Amino acid sequence: MPYVDKYKQYLDENPLLVAYSKEELKAPVFAYTSNLDVVLGWDSKIYNEILDAYLKEEPYVKEGDVMNTLEDFARISSYYLMRGLGGNFDITNIEVCNYLKEKFVSEFALGGTCAQAAAAIGTMGFPVNVHLTDRCKQVSEMMDHEGTTVIKDNKKVPIMQGISDEEPVYHFILQFNKGDKIRILGREVEIPLSNRLILFYDTVHKEVPIMQEFLEYWDRSSQSPSSYLISGFDAIIDPEVMKKRLLELEPYLECMRTKHPETVIYFEGAFYMNPKVKEQASDMFGRYAHIFGMNEEELEQQAKRFGYEIDVEKIEDVLKGLEVILSKYPVKGIILHTKDYAMYYGVELEGVDIERGLTMGNIMSATRARIGRYGNPEECRETLALALSERGLQFAQAAEDRETDRMIKVVPSRYLEHPKYTIGLGDTFTAGVHICFIKKK
Repeated sequence: MPYVDKYKQYLDENPLLVAYSKEELKAPVFAYTSNLDVVLGWDSKIYNEILDAYLKEEPYVKEGDVMNTLEDFARISSYYLMRGLGGNFDITNIEVCNYLKEKFVSEFALGGTCAQAAAAIGTMGFPVNVHLTDRCKQVSEMMDHEGTTVIKDNKKVPIMQGISDEEPVYHFILQFNKGDKIRILGREVEIPLSNRLILFYDTVHKEVPIMQEFLEYWDRSSQSPSSYLISGFDAIIDPEVMKKRLLELEPYLECMRTKHPETVIYFEGAFYMNPKVKEQASDMFGRYAHIFGMNEEELEQQAKRFGYEIDVEKIEDVLKGLEVILSKYPVKGIILHTKDYAMYYGVELEGVDIERGLTMGNIMSATRARIGRYGNPEECRETLALALSERGLQFAQAAEDRETDRMIKVVPSRYLEHPKYTIGLGDTFTAGVHICFIKKK
């Protein structure tokens, strides 16, 4: 059976779901990190000037790489741009930060998976409670929507009542465009895909301090969240720090599973995490999460960890990779998000219309890519003018034709060849998915 486009139907049904969410206090909880991004305006001419001056050898990346010099920046960043890859790296020298701010035109934006997801779902009108690590005024203002709350003095309060007077936590974002030409030691190379690098000048998220009153609130609360997003550990590089953080969280996640059995626990990792830290996080959160969220790069990475090489262009390989991960962790399912489609693979979740989540994730992400900001309902409706991805339609048909004991649901994306914005698309997608966990009784 060919794919049936339900994008308009789900957008039409959103107002009633928003009203229900507010009236019945059925809202998601998003955790754990936030920061202030410095978005460097992409300019291939300026970038090539940097490469001409500071690229001294063939680009490469080694384990544990950081950007301590401009030579490091040129070598590492060009390796990723040549391949159209996204990545996370530490800047250890403020002089590198100052140089980049001077060379590129920049603007502030919101950072952190849970923070961006909260801003995205808040723009659509849904209430959400968040845990923030950077509660500065600029971050809070970008998330300030009716119904967006934080925990302060052991109660939920509007986000602007939780502002901190501490300095912002800065992350530098370098997004680049498919088709632009960069000069690698005198030869011209075309960037194959639009993507972004995130460069941390940040010690806070090497630790990810978690507020005890946030954890204790949900330990005591009789009101169950519709879902609980676990994210934000991608800047931790020390396995001992991650071990400490996991030991801190474990009893509270145990409580969430016991006291709030209807709450869907969702772990969104990151391809860029330190491999050992990623392994620790997956192993522990895999015991408590109902769903893992990941992109194609993470799927390849996780499959390789367990000894399997997969080709993400082939649906049989994609499903093989997902099956391997499900065989290693007691989660109910995996949500895979790509530029062409979103997929759920696993056990059918009682009372959850997972297609709604995949569809809303796709349309919200595509709208952000199209207009460069989190879209409201009307802006999402305008995105319906974009065609469905041909590759996504092929995957949807191939999934429909397969016989399996698992539930497979594929929703093609509204495809945009040249996105206006590449930052936070996965985080915005994740926000949309959580709409489907707001279950009307």
